[in-house]
Amino acid sequence: MKVVLASTSKYRKELFARLQVPFSVVSPEVAEHALQGEAPQETAKRLAEAKARAVAGRHPDAIVIGCDQVAVADGRILGKPGNRENAVHQLRALSGRQATFYTALCVHNTTTGRTGVRVVPCRVTFRTLADPAIERYLDREQPYECAGSAKSEGLGIALIARLQGDDPSALIGLPLIALVDLLAEQGVQIP
Repeated sequence: MKVVLASTSKYRKELFARLQVPFSVVSPEVAEHALQGEAPQETAKRLAEAKARAVAGRHPDAIVIGCDQVAVADGRILGKPGNRENAVHQLRALSGRQATFYTALCVHNTTTGRTGVRVVPCRVTFRTLADPAIERYLDREQPYECAGSAKSEGLGIALIARLQGDDPSALIGLPLIALVDLLAEQGVQIP
């Protein structure tokens, strides 16, 4: 049975490749937005399922993996900054504070209809960040497509004082520990 990753994220693709399972990548083409009054972890879960199901309709006899991540700090959702000005604002707001990244994962078997879903939280405590450090970081990494404006898989790790969670890959966007469990439930054994 083929495995399909419903994502356009190069970071998720790189993470999934670590499992050494042949897979293809397909854009899920799902609008990503929170619903009024929806908790961040529920938004992540709903979008991960929507992405998996959107791609599943185009790929019979496949195991389809959808994922989504929602970051929140002080009760506010942190979106992707999109540009330098927004990234500076986000990093100033996160300086010395904690954010929680909820990464949801959905594994859907189009043959059996079985679906497994998990939400994996990761709490990130940021160092106190001075403006020159923020500017130097943004000059080097340009994390404008990353919620929270810090790529933990790159130089952004230097902005972080502490991580709390069960799966470090969840912060990058694909919780591999949970993925291995969900794939095993579908009969895919790794290794």
